[in-house]
Amino acid sequence: MSISASLLQQSIQSNIQQALQEDIGTGDITALLTPEQQHATATVISREDMILAGQPWVDALIAHFDPTIVATWHQQDGQPVKANERFLTLTGKARSLLTIERSALNFIQCLSAVATKTAQYVQQLDGLSTKLLDTRKTLPGLRIAQKYAVAIGGGQNHRLGLFDAFLIKENHIMAAGGIAQAIAQARQIAADKPVEVEVENWDELEQALDAKADIIMLDNFSQQQMIDAVQYVAGRSKLEASGNITLHNLRSVASTGVDYISMGVLTKDVTAIDLSMRFQSI
Repeated sequence: MSISASLLQQSIQSNIQQALQEDIGTGDITALLTPEQQHATATVISREDMILAGQPWVDALIAHFDPTIVATWHQQDGQPVKANERFLTLTGKARSLLTIERSALNFIQCLSAVATKTAQYVQQLDGLSTKLLDTRKTLPGLRIAQKYAVAIGGGQNHRLGLFDAFLIKENHIMAAGGIAQAIAQARQIAADKPVEVEVENWDELEQALDAKADIIMLDNFSQQQMIDAVQYVAGRSKLEASGNITLHNLRSVASTGVDYISMGVLTKDVTAIDLSMRFQSI
């Protein structure tokens, strides 16, 4: 799935308003220590290597809070930044720079962490046709932001939410009365939406294939089982591998020939990038 421009802008505005509200509240009392008309230039660096992501959020944050701030980006989203390399210069009222500092850096440190991890995992798939997908295991309120960062890092987005594709799992199958019944109902509910079914064994794989699922997720299949499944399905459905996949076995899983590998670790298990903003002149 891809994020539409309208959904992206809607999410950015929601994110920045919430960030400013939770940080500033009734006002930044510490910034009042700085003279009101004092101007400053600040530089932002990363203390570690990273793939930059988050520029649209910072630009929107500035435009919303103080559009007189001038942001000069020395790298763009998707580009590598070396440790201790300057990637952003901000010029404007010192009070404004101090007030937005944490919110701006929070977006960059989080989204760059996702992009950086994704790029590291995507590198393991170099030369193979398998695509790396994210999941819905995202930070509450930052779903679109994190999926944007996955795309910046070279990954692809799975469904954005519960509204744009079917993903039929064990509980859905039980409630619907079986795999065939669940897929049939899905076609009736929204014939234009992709239908994916999670299967845990060979019998369920055959049922999903017979019911013409668009995508079949192989949950915790062994290496040999995935090889056999790819040969058996022979392109009649897309195949996605999931479960117990790490950076260390990612390439070997992809070498089975599955179309997709989905990994929640891209968004749920990330360590923020260490960033620093320093005034250079006042």
